[in-house]
Amino acid sequence: MRRPCASLVARRKWDASQQRAQSTVREGTALITGRHARTLLPGPSISPFRRTIRYWISRVAAAALTRAYLRVSLDDRDRLPAGPAIYCFNHMSWADPFVLMAVLPFRPRLWFFGPKEEDMTVGGRNRLMTWTGAAIPYKPAKNDLLDATRRVGAVLGTGAVVAIAGEGRIHAQESELLPVSEGAAFFALRSGVPLVPIAIRGTSWLSFGGRVSARVGEPIAVSGRPTRENVDEATARLTAALQDLVGGAPDVAPPGRFGRWVTERFNDWPEGSREAARAASAGDRLPYSSRRPEDR
Repeated sequence: MRRPCASLVARRKWDASQQRAQSTVREGTALITGRHARTLLPGPSISPFRRTIRYWISRVAAAALTRAYLRVSLDDRDRLPAGPAIYCFNHMSWADPFVLMAVLPFRPRLWFFGPKEEDMTVGGRNRLMTWTGAAIPYKPAKNDLLDATRRVGAVLGTGAVVAIAGEGRIHAQESELLPVSEGAAFFALRSGVPLVPIAIRGTSWLSFGGRVSARVGEPIAVSGRPTRENVDEATARLTAALQDLVGGAPDVAPPGRFGRWVTERFNDWPEGSREAARAASAGDRLPYSSRRPEDR
């Protein structure tokens, strides 16, 4: 009887391990435990107890500060899956993650994919995010995407959810959407978890007492391997869902001097300023995916 070649045996073992890993993630159970888990999960290498305490402190503090300045709400909360998932939200302000931390349930545990930083030990904001242990950073050159992908898988394997700003940058139009990157769909397909579109409204300007809402869309079930065709198809469905959620949202009136300062204090405009971003939009240098041909 012929023995299978070593490469075929190795391939079968790899396929079996992938199926077990994806099945475990779908059930919302931990893929990793003990010391190995601490090395794969982002953030400081600390005990699970200390990590949990830091998570609760950061969530409570973020919720308290956000609700003290804004009137925030969560619509269609019942659509949120009970287990691990990829949340994809539109992005208009530095405050968007804080809004989600204020309105989303404390369980499953919430993580954010980002920020895009070369060194998370530089700068007070980066050190604070590292301390909370709720960020999954990646480098601007994207030369660590394999490690970032593994970290996302490790987070999902603990039963947590990962939130991603699908557009990858901020913009000034409440009712428009920049092209959604394929990262959210890739992570969802790779781990076998649903995609959840979330539309944030009201953060283009941050006025004291301003109304801000986060609306949850219907979860998008994905299946199959993260091939180019599957990723493109899932990204198209996610984009359409986000467009429906943000469509028709009215622009927020500019606030007073203090509100303008709060809004722009931590905003990072790729064009250099809000005015430059609006000019780029008017000149079709920002490819808003929700803009109709007759509007251009």
